[in-house]
Amino acid sequence: MSKAPSFTVFLLAFLVAVLPTAGAQTTPSPTPAPNQNSSDQDQSETTLKVNVNVVQLFYNVKDKRGALIPSLTKNDFQILEDGKPQTIKYFAAESNLPLTLGILIDSSGSQTRVLDMEKQVGGDFLSQILREKDLAFVMSFDINSELLQDFTSSVHSLKAALNQAHINTGGGGGGGIPGLGGGTVPTPGGPKGTVLYDAVYLAAHDELAQQIGRKAMILLTDGEDQGSQLKLKDAIEAAQKSDSIVYVLLCADRGFYGSFGFSGDSEMKKLTQETGGRVIEVGNKFEKLKEGFNQIANELRSQYNIGYTPINTALDGTFRKVEIHASNKDYKIQSRNGYYAVPKRD
Repeated sequence: MSKAPSFTVFLLAFLVAVLPTAGAQTTPSPTPAPNQNSSDQDQSETTLKVNVNVVQLFYNVKDKRGALIPSLTKNDFQILEDGKPQTIKYFAAESNLPLTLGILIDSSGSQTRVLDMEKQVGGDFLSQILREKDLAFVMSFDINSELLQDFTSSVHSLKAALNQAHINTGGGGGGGIPGLGGGTVPTPGGPKGTVLYDAVYLAAHDELAQQIGRKAMILLTDGEDQGSQLKLKDAIEAAQKSDSIVYVLLCADRGFYGSFGFSGDSEMKKLTQETGGRVIEVGNKFEKLKEGFNQIANELRSQYNIGYTPINTALDGTFRKVEIHASNKDYKIQSRNGYYAVPKRD
């Protein structure tokens, strides 16, 4: 076996693998440009990448108590793009389109007492949610990110992959990039523990961005990142550009942290809000985790699907803010709120 490449060689190979081709969107960089305004970086604008001149949105409608509202019609909604009304071309009250799903499971030391619970309930969820034409993959993350199972419709294979996840708190190394042969993604330098942001980026960029249609990512984690090369904003941008809704099941064994507590919930709220998903806190309770998965399943199977051809037909890569308004002002729309108008990739 040949000697493992140095970090410099690995990083160059990684950048070559993820940099876009000419005419494609710019991928996130690990650090912001020196002259970039920090307030611009933190804008809570969510995106839907559009490779053709049709905008398609998947969204949920809820009442004041958070209950899903079914059976609304096209006439119950209005769409604005950059403040200008748009004509709805397509509408479906319930989406039967195939679902592409990524399950990301935290296998760092902080999850020692909840990992088995996550495997069991996660497997039951996959049995419940996946249909014949759906696809899913499983990735674990700790000191590395590892693709345990690439896209498949086999629930048996996905459950087997979940069961492969094990607590990893030391070592490192490995080779390969998820989506480019599988394997682990080493993250040299700095304290190692939970490369959450790197995992979200890789799951979005290398896996979900290559798919079309309805896409979602579910993270089972306490939300703490330690050792990622990329930042939260990079993970958010990658998820946005892959058109993926991100849910986080916040599985936190608070006893693990002692008097120090943990702060991952605030970052996870930002990640989910900017991609049209949400955080569901389950702690270390089996029933709460099961209920959290049930809520996600209900939302994914109760999405409205709406499409329009924008008045502004220029595919110039600019951000377009999109607002969906319901005729009932008490209803809350859970959706992305914009997209980047980019030219179709060859």
